Amino acid sequence: MAGPNLEIFKFSVYIFFPIAMMYYFGDPKFYEKHIRGTQFWPELETTNKPPTTKEDARIEFEKMKAKIQESSNNSTST
Repeated sequence: MAGPNLEIFKFSVYIFFPIAMMYYFGDPKFYEKHIRGTQFWPELETTNKPPTTKEDARIEFEKMKAKIQESSNNSTST
């Protein structure tokens, strides 16, 4: 058996480790540096904007049809 010194060390680690983690991760500086600076949502300019009206949907559909037809024409010509 290791002895009482090892038991005292293990007990102090069991007590100190959770307190140290709460102190480190609960610090406002940690929150400001790691959590607050992270942006979850992308910029509005870079997001996909689906059509909202029937006319916009028709225009997008025509663009898609033209793109598909162009790619099929390119694949048959090569």
